[in-house]
Amino acid sequence: PTLPATLLPLTLPRVPTGCAVCCKSSWSQLQDLCRLERVRCHSLGITRRNLSHFEVEFLCDYKRVREEEFYLVKWRGYPESENTWEPRKNLRCVGLLKQFHKDLEQAWIRRDGKPKKNARWLDQGVANYVVQKAKQRRALWRWERQLNAKRNHKGRIVVENEVDLDGPPRDFVYINEYKVGEGISLTQVAVGCECRDCLAEAAGGCCCPGASRHKFAYNELGQVRIRAGLPIYECNARCRCGAECSNRVVQRGIRYDLCIFRTSNGRGWGVRTLEKIRKNSFVMEYVGEIITSEEAERRGQIYDRQGATYLFDLDYVEDVYTVDAAYYGNISHFVNHSCDPNLQVYNVFIDNLDERLPRIALFATRHIRAGEELTFDYNMQVDPVDAESTRMDSNLGRAGGLAGSPKKRVRIECKCGAESCRKYLF
Repeated sequence: PTLPATLLPLTLPRVPTGCAVCCKSSWSQLQDLCRLERVRCHSLGITRRNLSHFEVEFLCDYKRVREEEFYLVKWRGYPESENTWEPRKNLRCVGLLKQFHKDLEQAWIRRDGKPKKNARWLDQGVANYVVQKAKQRRALWRWERQLNAKRNHKGRIVVENEVDLDGPPRDFVYINEYKVGEGISLTQVAVGCECRDCLAEAAGGCCCPGASRHKFAYNELGQVRIRAGLPIYECNARCRCGAECSNRVVQRGIRYDLCIFRTSNGRGWGVRTLEKIRKNSFVMEYVGEIITSEEAERRGQIYDRQGATYLFDLDYVEDVYTVDAAYYGNISHFVNHSCDPNLQVYNVFIDNLDERLPRIALFATRHIRAGEELTFDYNMQVDPVDAESTRMDSNLGRAGGLAGSPKKRVRIECKCGAESCRKYLF
């Protein structure tokens, strides 16, 4: 069929057969343009049967006239000035209708403390709330897509806010690994192991942990089996073993589907798992920008005024560097504190063996149910009495706690709700 003028392609240089040029309009925009110009297009799926079908973006208002229900519709691809009232019988968006009435009920509960039945129309305040909620949901959906487009790990990210009207956080960039700050360099490892089966050969001390005089950290299921406070040395890029090696766990990234959600008790955003997690399993890394302790002190004064707690000292051997996850980070940016946590921090070394720059990995301390919030103790302490190396004992004593604990700054009230709550984060 002949395309309308708005769909005519730009004049382009001749290209070889089989090449393609990306269109500046999205698939849905092209479909809307076809419907607007009354043009059928087999390639876009626009046929005579659905030529008059337009997509509902969200529902804005509601009224009943002579017992017939009408909804004010915001059409996708059109400005709000083009909104129209449509009878219920014309709408096939079952999911949006259910969501609209769910938001409507929530609006009445927020205002009156109880739902309202058999309303014939909506007052302006309730209608405004429903529209804001719809727009928020669209913004969160777009942010969710952006997060999943940037992640390089298997685990999917879902975003939900059923508590308030807050949208995606501003000034946050999702990254998958450390961002190295100015004046800091990472030294890549020079050698790797020659093992064919690292787990089987670990007892002989030839694998990466043994070469560093430490224990092999994992069992055959990839669960950590060493005590918190001891370092994990994984196989690196120069090792002979493959990607499925038993000693490559943290570097495989997040394996579980996780949800960023808005908490209902004033703790902001949180993270819950959508899958069950076995005890001692790797869950995620704490990722951010590596900065010097001097720069961390400067930024910390700013964060204090904001009530933020994103600075983590890398104090495994000495307090030289800090991870700042305030602006650059991964999903761990949203994990809340608990005095009774289900995650534990471990120091991990893979391609960089500089003990001042460990990677910070979070492992499950117990079985975690699907739907349960993930938390770790921002001020965790490790009992060094039974630690296996005197070198580790002295480091823990010097640091005053496990490496990776947050920078101790102002006293911040704890809202974790645990029976063992210490009342303050620091």
